Amino acid sequence: MGEGKRRRVRLGVVGAGATSQLMHLPILSERSDVQVAAVADPDDLRARAVAKRFGVPDVVDDDTLMADGDIDGVVICAPSFLHEGLAASFLRAGKHVLVERPLALSAGGVRWLLSIARAADKGLVLGMAHRYQPDVSALRTVIADGGLGELSSARMTWLNQAVRRPRTGWRRRALESGGGALMDLGVPALDLALWVLGYPEVERVSAVTPGDGFDVEEEAHLHAVTRGGVALSLAASWRFHGAADRHRFHIFGAEGTARLSPFTVFREESGRTVDVTPRQPIPQGGEDLYTSGYRRLLDHFVRVAAGGDSAEPPAEQYILMSLIEAAYESAREGREVTLS
Repeated sequence: MGEGKRRRVRLGVVGAGATSQLMHLPILSERSDVQVAAVADPDDLRARAVAKRFGVPDVVDDDTLMADGDIDGVVICAPSFLHEGLAASFLRAGKHVLVERPLALSAGGVRWLLSIARAADKGLVLGMAHRYQPDVSALRTVIADGGLGELSSARMTWLNQAVRRPRTGWRRRALESGGGALMDLGVPALDLALWVLGYPEVERVSAVTPGDGFDVEEEAHLHAVTRGGVALSLAASWRFHGAADRHRFHIFGAEGTARLSPFTVFREESGRTVDVTPRQPIPQGGEDLYTSGYRRLLDHFVRVAAGGDSAEPPAEQYILMSLIEAAYESAREGREVTLS
């Protein structure tokens, strides 16, 4: 088939909530090489309104989408407790799958899902869009090249304004969400830190998860140490009282310090502290880094669904979810937990 007549990649989107409306559907619907063929969501009215808004021809249920042999890939933006089961079902149905975080609510679930993807021989792509941001990529390169010297610690501060915290719904129910602020905010924050560090294994962790009479925690405070001796600290909260959300990441080394956001790198040069922040690619159209990350993530997934890219299995998520499980154990038992 000629280059100009190549069939567009046909994708389905499961979940018509905020992330799919703000990121996945706007980005995918503007691509000439993609057809978003169907949207599936239990809320039929919302699904139909979203489909009309983005020019999606069909609103279907999950089973119909799985049975559609013309669908190349599926983007899963459903509630967290559905990720594992939906991803497994679509992989077994012969679809490439992009799953929003978390991949699964447990380390065992991650391992099982990886085995399903391997048996199905289909791409399983993780929706951690920060990995595709140019500033995060640049920081990972700085660290890999030894630009900060021997690393000592990384500190994550992930605070969401109290006015934005979820009041009701599945995020407030532990059996469906898997947890509160630690699961919701800590998972991406810890993935960011571990990703730029090259995903080292974690040796031990201690955590506290203050609540406020709810089923899940409003805050999480964590301290962990990697097998290489790098200390990780996290403060995550749904009840921050401030002018805006505060998401910060600092990493400290013997010869330099770096942070996000904004991305800066400082080193000691000839007895002075010097700004050595590398120049980064400018995001398309001047868009923000968060949207740019999603654009690159979806570009990768489209290539996977088209058969042009291979998808590296997100096996490191076993390390992340083992850390999350150990942190909750530490909070429950009031002691430091060693990871096996």
